[in-house]
Amino acid sequence: MTTYLAPYLSFRDGAFDAMQHYQRVFGGELTRATFADYGMAEDPAEADKTMHSQLVTPTGWRLMGADTPSSMEHTPGGFSVSLSGEAEDAEHLHHCWDGLAEGGEVQEKLDVAPWGDEFGMLTDRFGVHWMVNIAGAPATDG
Repeated sequence: MTTYLAPYLSFRDGAFDAMQHYQRVFGGELTRATFADYGMAEDPAEADKTMHSQLVTPTGWRLMGADTPSSMEHTPGGFSVSLSGEAEDAEHLHHCWDGLAEGGEVQEKLDVAPWGDEFGMLTDRFGVHWMVNIAGAPATDG
């Protein structure tokens, strides 16, 4: 059996748009089920909202998301998603950063931090908070 930890993003509306954006940024396979697919649409106007979606990336990351029906309380945000990698992952993580920053707001530019890694923080255009950390190159004996 394989276990994993996956962030689950909650939206009032627009989960599928957000998940498609993340698929463009990270790649991978995106699956989606609507409330109508499972006969769970209490309000016919919400039948096409996303009941559950999952993105599995080529690197093995899993990101899940759903819309919250109007009959339920919605609590957005309140957490950050952290992407971290080694120096050899820098190109990939910079690509991810650029995609997430598109239309979003950068709180801290992706740059070398006091601890030697590249680090940045942003809120994407969907209101999700992200931190990216790229480990600095290992020290060499000189």
